[in-house]
Amino acid sequence: MNGQRALAFDVFGTVVDWRGSIIRELEEFGGSHGLQRDWPTFADDWRAGYGPAMDRVRRGELPWTRIDDLHRMILDDLLGKAGITAVVDADIDHLNRAWHRLDPWPDTVAGLTRLKEKFTITTLSNGNMSLLTNMAKRAGLPWDCVISAELFHHYKPDREAYLGCADLLGVPPDQLMLVAAHPSDLSAARAAGLRTAFVARPLEHGPPARAARVAEFDVMATDFLDLAEQLGA
Repeated sequence: MNGQRALAFDVFGTVVDWRGSIIRELEEFGGSHGLQRDWPTFADDWRAGYGPAMDRVRRGELPWTRIDDLHRMILDDLLGKAGITAVVDADIDHLNRAWHRLDPWPDTVAGLTRLKEKFTITTLSNGNMSLLTNMAKRAGLPWDCVISAELFHHYKPDREAYLGCADLLGVPPDQLMLVAAHPSDLSAARAAGLRTAFVARPLEHGPPARAARVAEFDVMATDFLDLAEQLGA
């Protein structure tokens, strides 16, 4: 790790518990509107629409679109399929912004605080700038700066997102490490010349299943505190 200067973090699932947070928000939404649905499945379906929506942008079917707006498109479709049609737009907009209010994993803030003492730490997320900024303010995430795919008009895992992040930070790609819980994200970063750190988040999708085999990356950590220990922070 000699020469390592900066760490860029995937956010959804790596830094924050999107699933638990979205289920909580959906339950509050249902309670305030007298609705009973299978909210865990609704949360999973909302997240599952994320990749296909980004692919529509990549294929040119949609212009460049912020993640907030993609989330709203997916949400509107899911609400219609669930027969939820009598809710005012302001309440749907508030629900859509649940992605701005995701809770961090228990080790996140303490781990980031330690890592910040030694490295520049930033996000590298497909989430848009306002989403990441609001999330950080609410959850007390101590970023040095916030970097979003929105700045490059390329979602991860497009190469431009990883190289653009290194360029904005003024470091060569091999002095930037991507930290993520998703092997596909890390593999794309490695192909772009970044260092990589895998952090296990077995509860991201709910009760843990048998752990999948993970490719070997530069660092393999159980959480952010373990990552800080391994990186000497």
